[in-house]
Amino acid sequence: MTTTTPPSRRAVLRGGFCLGALAQPLLAGAGRAEVPARPPRRIVSMDFGLAETLIGIGLPPIALPDPGGWGDWVVEPALPADIMNIGNDREPNLELLAALRPDLIVTTPYLAGIRPLLEAIAPTREFSIYAPPVGHPFDRSVTATRALAVALGRAPEGEALVARAEAEMAAMRRHFAESGVAGRPIMVVNFLDTRHVRIYGAGSLFGDVMERCGLTNGWTRPSNYWGFSTVGIEALADSPASRLVYLEPISPDTLARLAESPLWNSLPFVRAGQVHRMQAALMFGMLPSAMRFARLLASVLAEGPSNG
Repeated sequence: MTTTTPPSRRAVLRGGFCLGALAQPLLAGAGRAEVPARPPRRIVSMDFGLAETLIGIGLPPIALPDPGGWGDWVVEPALPADIMNIGNDREPNLELLAALRPDLIVTTPYLAGIRPLLEAIAPTREFSIYAPPVGHPFDRSVTATRALAVALGRAPEGEALVARAEAEMAAMRRHFAESGVAGRPIMVVNFLDTRHVRIYGAGSLFGDVMERCGLTNGWTRPSNYWGFSTVGIEALADSPASRLVYLEPISPDTLARLAESPLWNSLPFVRAGQVHRMQAALMFGMLPSAMRFARLLASVLAEGPSNG
């Protein structure tokens, strides 16, 4: 009998798994809006996007799976120095988790398979931003932020985070219009290897940010409900007028091999010198990641193309 090991969070980030079997409706199990009499204070987050939201409303989680990956994929906001590492997200250290005595665990449909284990330790609420049908992660993040903030007795802080994000999008829209960037299409990718990329289209957080900022997404093919497609780099020639923005992390070996690739060097944006390297922003994040992506995009487009 063949068995399959479920992918880890890091595998999903790097490899672009499509997790349709785990998808649930928006905010499943998290729709109640009543403020608890004694709001939870010791929160464990099973998801980076929820963790950055907790930090954004002033109540950082006490524990998180694989916090070492935060610097590769999220970067900001900074994690608390004393945050506990509860191991792999699909196979967390349940003894440590129980010893932490959390008031609440927040999770996503991606971890639906272990939710009964989490519920045996503490009350557990599930929030979903990336789920079928293809939607708008920015809008879903607004809804989830408000619901999470109310559940924690921090509704004003939740509204403040939403207001900051909406103001940031409006400011960036003005910036891109004034700088003349808005009229030219942009493709945003992560390199999976020298021949394949994950490219972000409709239904992605990055696509939502570009739309809100008045930018044109050069990738118009259908995307999965996570908002991306995995394609060979030759497919990027379908949008010859686009600039290309690629996100870290990317290995020096990948960059070196691309520089020697005839296929890569034949692509229109490479020949035109319109390739931009961007620091990491969480592609499956929430409002803090949306703001970071918008700021980074403005910065790299202002600085000009990258040489690697």
